[in-house]
Amino acid sequence: MAKLQIRRGDRVKIISGNHKGQEGVVLRVEPDKNRVVVQGVNMRKRHMRPSQANPEGGIVQFEAPLHASNVMLIDPSTGEPTRVRAGRGEDGKATRVGARSGNVIPRVQQD
Repeated sequence: MAKLQIRRGDRVKIISGNHKGQEGVVLRVEPDKNRVVVQGVNMRKRHMRPSQANPEGGIVQFEAPLHASNVMLIDPSTGEPTRVRAGRGEDGKATRVGARSGNVIPRVQQD
């Protein structure tokens, strides 16, 4: 199992598959399955039986996971997709660095 360089909140571009060219924000990362869930991409419908949690039932739409190899991180400084390298900041902490631009990719602040 390889470590994913994509984190929740990152903006990514889909580089292969049915949704090639679409962009979105990562909602969830599943490192054990090597998959990511991207907002508004790979939408699926599930027919739900009424339950206590969902008394109406009906058709529910949700984002299905994509394989991590099908997405590429978008460098916030350039707006272009880039590969990610590991680097060290001035304080000695590990950072992500865009391979094309060499700029540090900042951590996204979670709500």
